[in-house]
Amino acid sequence: MTGFITIAEASAQLAAKTISPVELTKACLAQIAACDGTLNAFITVTEERAMADARAAEARIMAGAALGPLDGIPIGLKDIIDTKGILTTCHSAQLAHNVPETDATCAVKLAEAGTVLMGKLATHEFANGGPSFDLPWPPARNPWNPDHFTAGSSSGTGAAVPSGMILGGLGTDTGGSIRGPSALCGIAGIKPTYGRVSRAGVSPAAFSLDHIGPMAWTTEDCAMLLQVLAGYDSTDPACAKLAVPDYTAQLHSGAKGLKIGVIHHFHEVDNKVSPATQKGIDDAIATFRGLGAEIREVTLSPLQDWAACGSIISMSERAAAYSEMMRDSLDKFGERLRNRLLMSVFISGIDYVQATRRRRELCAELALAMADLDLLITAVQAKEAPEIHSIPQWDNLEKPNFTMPFNVAGYPAMSVCSGFGAGGLPVAMQLIGKPFAEATVFRAAHAYEMATSWRSVRPSLDFGGEK
Repeated sequence: MTGFITIAEASAQLAAKTISPVELTKACLAQIAACDGTLNAFITVTEERAMADARAAEARIMAGAALGPLDGIPIGLKDIIDTKGILTTCHSAQLAHNVPETDATCAVKLAEAGTVLMGKLATHEFANGGPSFDLPWPPARNPWNPDHFTAGSSSGTGAAVPSGMILGGLGTDTGGSIRGPSALCGIAGIKPTYGRVSRAGVSPAAFSLDHIGPMAWTTEDCAMLLQVLAGYDSTDPACAKLAVPDYTAQLHSGAKGLKIGVIHHFHEVDNKVSPATQKGIDDAIATFRGLGAEIREVTLSPLQDWAACGSIISMSERAAAYSEMMRDSLDKFGERLRNRLLMSVFISGIDYVQATRRRRELCAELALAMADLDLLITAVQAKEAPEIHSIPQWDNLEKPNFTMPFNVAGYPAMSVCSGFGAGGLPVAMQLIGKPFAEATVFRAAHAYEMATSWRSVRPSLDFGGEK
């Protein structure tokens, strides 16, 4: 057995008792031993905890008392998510010895669902820019080619899922940190609606932009994870007090009748994408049309407007979140994050207020554009994963990204693998839904995955020695 199995497949086999949680966990631990020396996906591997979780899940399943479809499923948590008694570093020297006394709400929910915690996953320092090579732990690497970047900041989750070290995991997303690694690492990942998942116990980046969401091999797997994660939590003041629907109920409804808008100018004009990325989007549009969806053209304000608005808000709120560390231990930050935090000092209160005013205008524009649509499509990343040592210090300022608009708006947005490009590296499209309409996003994404062959292709993991 290998870890190359989806959550849905493993759940069915666990329920049928054709595999056991202990066997599945040992298989994932074997993948960690084989791959993580190259991929650096983990900050901390919690082998003892994993085996204890697996044995407890096995006992429940054998007794006919499984906690649900995630009981016995090996997962990982981004290392900005608090875990009681387990090192939680934010991939920074600032917290190199930090052991929380409580679990984050999302960690509690996954544990209560019976998942097996394999460990804490690499990130960019405090979920900001990367890759950085001057931190206590190395950056994660892309399993399709370890010389290449994972994107960030949920880099370890992006690397661990396709390599079979975990079956699913959590990322956080302030400007694209779930969707970026999902795209470059060829997996599925969704940023749910703002307020859909509690952020209590998760290190903040930018409070009004931060989201938590699942990353896994398939849309179905993401839906299963979100089913457990979603819901109101009074300890997160931004958490929405809304009922949680059944995210798997519409999965097999197909795309017929869906109205999908395409923001062509985002990826063809504002930030022109690579040929393989463009082909993936064009082919996906043709696939949806063939499945019976209605395709329309959508025009929004230039991508640059959305990026500028989101960046000013993000930099200001990040600086506020880490002002004490900036004052007391600035030298403990890596160079890349330190420079970004220092630059944020030059953003005035006037700039921040003007950005929030512009945010309201952009959100109203998006709501109007989607009034009679179910979904939008655009790119996630402009091109296939670049080489890891080629990422400029200020890459976040070079070109506007495709993901920030939907943090600014707080809408659910998902990365779905749409093919492979140069060097066999994955490319992706982004599907965006209306607020709290994650089920519709899942429905369309699953229909696309079922109509294409991309989910049958895994990385070879033939690294030819450590990088």
